[in-house]
Amino acid sequence: MPGQHRTHTMRYLSEELPFSAITGVTTSRIARKRRLARRLTAKAVALDAAAGALVAGLGIFEQGYYNQLGFGSGGYEHWIAFDPAGLAVSAKARIPRRITSEDWALVHTSRLTRLRGHGSCNLTPAEITRSDMLWNDKGFGLGYCDGPGGELTHHFWCRMKDAEHGPYTITWISFQTPDQFLELMALLRNLGDQVRLVRMREPPGVQLQDLLAQPFKERQATERGQFEARMNAAAYWQVRICDLAGCLAHTHLRGGPVRFNLKLNDPVARFLEEDAPWRGIGGSYIVQLGETSDAATGRDALLPTLRASAGAFTRLWLGVGPASGLAATDELEGPPELLAELDRVLTLPVPRVDWDF
Repeated sequence: MPGQHRTHTMRYLSEELPFSAITGVTTSRIARKRRLARRLTAKAVALDAAAGALVAGLGIFEQGYYNQLGFGSGGYEHWIAFDPAGLAVSAKARIPRRITSEDWALVHTSRLTRLRGHGSCNLTPAEITRSDMLWNDKGFGLGYCDGPGGELTHHFWCRMKDAEHGPYTITWISFQTPDQFLELMALLRNLGDQVRLVRMREPPGVQLQDLLAQPFKERQATERGQFEARMNAAAYWQVRICDLAGCLAHTHLRGGPVRFNLKLNDPVARFLEEDAPWRGIGGSYIVQLGETSDAATGRDALLPTLRASAGAFTRLWLGVGPASGLAATDELEGPPELLAELDRVLTLPVPRVDWDF
């Protein structure tokens, strides 16, 4: 389905970029292997790109499939499973407000106003949060309404396997300040009298292991058990640039400038009609990256050349990996001196979407 990018955004450092979120692609069992999913997704991206989306993103069922449409894997998301009684936080939690699916509008506003980092996304229509809250009938939330008008400032939404002992899975956690985050962690610790395991995604900018009293002891003691403490990492979302010049106009880097030719291959064009309003970003460009960045169609014989797929260059631009690393593992190649310059200039925080779609 198209992402209604006019209300979605992705943060690139301190800039907000119009974003297209592909929230679901479904193919009937009798319609497999007919390229319908690829063509539908390509068309959805094309429509949003033509209407102004600079970046598109989606969740993946397996690596490689959406690379055919110019997408590239995002950064690792860390999921931590731990005994909440073992949280080493000094904060004290006040009595929270109970949150139900009826509070979806309040919760959605809280999510939109959360503390955000590089790569984070906002999916603005409130119905998205409502559907997320109704997805599981064993969901509940806890939080605090500390806003000047009684707004929900920090909370978490949770689903549970067993109400008494868990495991509990934190679907999302929203807060505006570090102190609010620590209060929510203290609230989780208070559940540890009976709840044996909580699973949550590590929030951007936080190394959750810092708050676990004995993480390795707990992991060894619970290995292969019903309440196994563990840490997993996976890159299960992908993104792609839809408008190269538009994205670079919002790119302001501390290093640079570095100028180079960019030869981009964008496979999405194979799945679009000839009269599609947008046919990808393939082509030859002269690119500058620095405090002021830009891209213009053409080639300068005096500049070094970087060759890349749309997905690989998106990963480089977003900071998923350095140029030298992507040259080894993805569709990206260039002179060693240029790769070294790109490594120096594109030193970005780890991108975290912080909102599954």
